[in-house]
Amino acid sequence: MSVKVDVQQKVLHENSRLAEELRQRWQRRGVFCLNVISSPGAGKTTLLERTLERLAGRLKAAVLVGDLQTENDARRLSRYGFPVRQIITGGTCHLEARMITDHLAAVDQPDLDLLIIENVGNLVCPSSYDLGEDAKVVLLSTVEGDDKPLKYPGIFRRSRAVVFTKTDLLGLTDFDIERAEANARSLNPEIRSFRVSNRTGEGLDGWISWLTDEVAKKRSQATQRE
Repeated sequence: MSVKVDVQQKVLHENSRLAEELRQRWQRRGVFCLNVISSPGAGKTTLLERTLERLAGRLKAAVLVGDLQTENDARRLSRYGFPVRQIITGGTCHLEARMITDHLAAVDQPDLDLLIIENVGNLVCPSSYDLGEDAKVVLLSTVEGDDKPLKYPGIFRRSRAVVFTKTDLLGLTDFDIERAEANARSLNPEIRSFRVSNRTGEGLDGWISWLTDEVAKKRSQATQRE
């Protein structure tokens, strides 16, 4: 048992070291890095499609997409004119900082404003692995349970924002969005909350406004240090 614990600690320590190198890289350049996490099927890729649509011509963005198999998500996202790279983990249930480092050259560009990382669909493992991001964002769809924040507290405690997706389906299930928000804030009082329908576009303006504001603040901080 002690050997297993020692190996895990070594892996996490190495991941933290690489993540900090990435974080310092983004800090120097003023790049805002976002780590998007959710259960499978909550709508990460669709949210990113709608996001990239609205960012076209406004920001220089790039996307790294994590998945167990297939390049389906990368193909979907590459239609919007931004550099996209699929990271196939081959069974690993999360992305690690080493994977980001190994695939970064395929999407990085000198004038990059925003790097979006779409993590593997999972609410447990990705919460423990720092990828050098400025913010984790967790998605929770209205076809899931409104008690998920309480069942998976780690990711809600570590996230800057929660995006409630598929709000056009509210009323068709027993999902109580007020209770879900209260559960998330009971774990993280500072967490931002967005209610979004990727189908109708409702709520997307608020999400995009927050994201572009964060990008602008990161760029301003880097400029002030110069």
